[in-house]
Amino acid sequence: MSGSSVLYSVVDSWVGSLTINLLCYSTVFIPGYFLIQYFKKSKYIERAGLGTLSKLITSCVYGQGYDKLVTTDLPPAPRTPAPERSMSSKCLQLIFCFLGLQASYLTWGVLQEKIMTKEYQSSEGNIGHFRDSQFLVFVNRILAFLLAATYLGFTRQPRHTAPIYKYSYCSFSNIMSSWCQYEALKYVLAKASKIIPTMIMGKIVSEKKYEYFEYVTAVLISFGMTMFLLGSTESKGSYMSFDAFTSNWQGELFSQHKMSSVQMMCGVNLFSCLFTTTSLMQQGGFSTSFNFMLTYPAFFWDSLILSICSATGQLFIYHTISLFGPVVFIIIMTIRQGLAILLSCLIYSHPVSLMGVLGIFMVFMAIFLRVYCSHRLKQLQQRRAGGDTTKV
Repeated sequence: MSGSSVLYSVVDSWVGSLTINLLCYSTVFIPGYFLIQYFKKSKYIERAGLGTLSKLITSCVYGQGYDKLVTTDLPPAPRTPAPERSMSSKCLQLIFCFLGLQASYLTWGVLQEKIMTKEYQSSEGNIGHFRDSQFLVFVNRILAFLLAATYLGFTRQPRHTAPIYKYSYCSFSNIMSSWCQYEALKYVLAKASKIIPTMIMGKIVSEKKYEYFEYVTAVLISFGMTMFLLGSTESKGSYMSFDAFTSNWQGELFSQHKMSSVQMMCGVNLFSCLFTTTSLMQQGGFSTSFNFMLTYPAFFWDSLILSICSATGQLFIYHTISLFGPVVFIIIMTIRQGLAILLSCLIYSHPVSLMGVLGIFMVFMAIFLRVYCSHRLKQLQQRRAGGDTTKV
C-alpha cells in the first residue's frame, strides 16, 4: 500500500475525522479562551460602557448579573421560591416528559440509522451513502437554535444571568456525543447505559450525593443494557462520558442561574452552530453535503424530519433536566435506548436473542425498583419530619 493510500485511509477513518474536527474546533476554542482571560484580567467590567458591543462582551464574559458587582453594595434581592408541586402534578409532568422524549427520539433514532447505514438511490438509478456525521449535527442544531431564538424574541423570559461562554462546554460535549453516535452507526446499532457515568459526573461537577439503592439500580440497569446489546447486535459501542458531562453541566447551570429551558436550548445550540459551521467551512463539508442532497432528494426530507425531531426532543431534554435533574433524564433515555433497539430490530430485521430479552426485562425491573425505593425513602423522611414537629 502506498504512502498516500495509508494517509487517505487514516484521514477517512473515524480517528482521522475526529482529529481534524478537534483541530477545527480549536480555532474557535483557543482564541475564545484567550479573549475571555484578557477581559477578566484587564477588569473590563469596570470600564464597560453602555454601547451594544460593551453589553455583548459583558454578557458573554460576566453574565447579566454584573451590575451588582459595579453599581451597588446592597445584597441581591432574594428569589421567590417556586411553589411546591403536588405528587400528582409531578407524575403528570414526568409522564409528559417521558412521552415527549420517547416520541421525538424514537423517530429520530429510526431516521438516524436509515441515513447513516442505508443506501440512497437517485432518479438516474445511482446509489449513494451519506458519510458526513458533522453535517447532520449542524442541521439538527441550526433548526433548534432558530426555533429557540424566535421563541425568545416573542415571549417574556426570566432575566438571563449566566455568562454566555459557559454554554460552550456542554455544547462541545453535546456535539461530540452526537458525532460519536452518528459515527457508531456506520459500524454499530446501539450503545450501553449511561447512568453510572452520569452519577459519577454528578459527584464531580455538582458534588451530589446518592442513596445506596440508586447505585444498586444503576448497576442493574447497566448490566441489563449490556446483556441486551450483546444479545441484539453483532457489534457494540459506547460513548458515555460526553453525554454524562452534558446533562450534569446543564443541570448545574439550571441550578445556579435559573434560566428557562428555551434559554438553555438557545445558548447551547448557538455554540453548536458556531463550532460545526467553522469546521464544515474549513473542511468543505457544506458543498459535499448539499451536492448529495441535490442528487438524492429523499435525503433532504429525511434530514428535515430528523432536525424537527431533534429540535422537539431538545425542548423535552432541557425541560426534563430543569424539573427532575440529569439522573432521571438518563433513566428515561435508557428506556428510550431499549425501545429504539426493539424498534430497529422490527424495522430493519436485526436479531434479538433470549439474553437480549432477559437484559431488557432486568432494565425495567431495576427502574421499577428505583421508583419504589425512592417513594419509600420520601415516606420515611416525611414521617421523621412529622415526629420531630410533634416533639417540639
